[in-house]
Amino acid sequence: MSIIASIRRQIVPVHREGLPFIGIFAMVSIVLFWLWAPLGWIGTVLTIWCALFFRDPDRVTPTREGLVVAPADGRVSKIIHAVPPPELNIGERALPRVSIFMNVFNCHINRSPVTGRIEKIVYKAGAFINAELDKASENNERNSFIISAGSTRIVVVQIAGLIARRIVTFAREGASIRAGERIGMIRFGSRVDVYLPEGTRPLVAEGQTAVAGETVVADLRAGTRELTFRVG
Repeated sequence: MSIIASIRRQIVPVHREGLPFIGIFAMVSIVLFWLWAPLGWIGTVLTIWCALFFRDPDRVTPTREGLVVAPADGRVSKIIHAVPPPELNIGERALPRVSIFMNVFNCHINRSPVTGRIEKIVYKAGAFINAELDKASENNERNSFIISAGSTRIVVVQIAGLIARRIVTFAREGASIRAGERIGMIRFGSRVDVYLPEGTRPLVAEGQTAVAGETVVADLRAGTRELTFRVG
């Protein structure tokens, strides 16, 4: 293996969504160096941070049927029962919800928690309050997915935060998707909620660090009941 190939294997790839931002940070750093070297070094550090923010590493996803993996990197901020977003029209039954908060240092690529088909994607404009607050689930800008995995449906909601100003979607309605496959990203600090079938017991705890596409959030085969939604 050549030295160049070896170096490439050690460098975490950056998603193309981040290239314009990294370029802007780099250009500003060059100007700052010209004005005053210490400012240039600050700009360089921020450029490195920007590159790390948009990193897009490969993940090794468990493949056993019934496993639900984390849709986002970050801290499991809350595990409660809550009603899914009303714009999805799936009823008013409270379901187990696992919320993962992503700070500005986490990888922000979001991934499908299960293998299945994307049944619906619904975007809703909203506010940009702190994503850690409960009311962020109701008031903030968000993008929701219903992913059908056989007779089970999983809901994933991307929620913009205090700093985040854009939700990016990679997937499309009707597409088949694998567990761990990239479905989108949120730019600069935010939260992702995953709603589990009624009766499901989450296998993570509040405060735990989750790794998108790898951390097992729940096991749908562990004595859970089938989820059915009331449409309308």
